[in-house]
Amino acid sequence: MGVVRTIVFPALRLIVWALIAVALLYLAFGRGGADDTDTAASPSAVIEPPATPVVRGDVTNTVSLQGTIEADPAVTVKATTTGEVGRLRAAVGDVVAADTPLFTVVVTVDPPVQTDPLAPPAQPTTKTVTVTAKAAGTLTSLDVLPEQSVTVGQEVAKVSPGTLTVSASMTQAQQYRLLEPPTVAQITVPGGPGKFECTDLRTGVPTAGQETTDPNQGYVDPYADPSTSLTGAQISCAVPQGVQVFSGLSATMDVTAGQSSGVLLAPVTAVQGTIGTGKVWAVADDGTQTETDVELGLTDGMNVEIKSGLEENQNILQFVPNTDTMVDPYGGGMYGMGY
Repeated sequence: MGVVRTIVFPALRLIVWALIAVALLYLAFGRGGADDTDTAASPSAVIEPPATPVVRGDVTNTVSLQGTIEADPAVTVKATTTGEVGRLRAAVGDVVAADTPLFTVVVTVDPPVQTDPLAPPAQPTTKTVTVTAKAAGTLTSLDVLPEQSVTVGQEVAKVSPGTLTVSASMTQAQQYRLLEPPTVAQITVPGGPGKFECTDLRTGVPTAGQETTDPNQGYVDPYADPSTSLTGAQISCAVPQGVQVFSGLSATMDVTAGQSSGVLLAPVTAVQGTIGTGKVWAVADDGTQTETDVELGLTDGMNVEIKSGLEENQNILQFVPNTDTMVDPYGGGMYGMGY
């Protein structure tokens, strides 16, 4: 028994360790090396640019903008003649209509030149001119007193119309989508009344000196996609009478500028260009890519209508080659990476 413990068992252990070492050497330098060579010689995958078919569907060009409710500016009343204030016909706080008399001005009229040297000298005469409100609303200021002198063009009063307007700044992409806006928009005020229709929709650029409540107005992010940068243009509409909202509140303005049904659609990421005409890359059955001119219609920010240049179920590249942009479904701009 002592011989087994001292000689046989140690010998068996040496044999087992030797077999393990040989197996490890084989895995490390034999089979493992062959696998590495095969892997290096044969790539595991080939990346192909994704393609997508042109489909038929419906598209609605609805642009959603974040805006602010603002009180319409007061209308300034100016003196229409030079003279002396006579009688005040209204007071601050009065509700006035357009052409309501505010005060009178006594104007001195010089006598005509005498041609007859024997005639008695002519005396000057006076006439009374009435200054009226130029808009309906509340008279918020009346800056004249009786017997005060006024001159033509002098600002003498202000009338607040008491109306409200919803205004929103537009990005470059939104401005292109609203080249032909409708006359109404749908307004939602958080915590306020239900969605309501806002009328007299109009676009434009704020006049010089006009204040804006948009904290980002005038700021340009050098790293942002140009299509998502504010252009300075605004879209606004009049809040109808009877809707209880207040100046300074935020609001969402949804503007629908056209819709089409049963038309050919392609992802906006597949099209180079957004208005009028563009280019896509058609993919043939053998994988050949062909640059193709297309005529564009409405877009909803995700898909764009293809009026001509492609056929239904025709495959096109999902992303414009050599770009790093993808569609942003919320802002109508681009983000992400192509190929």
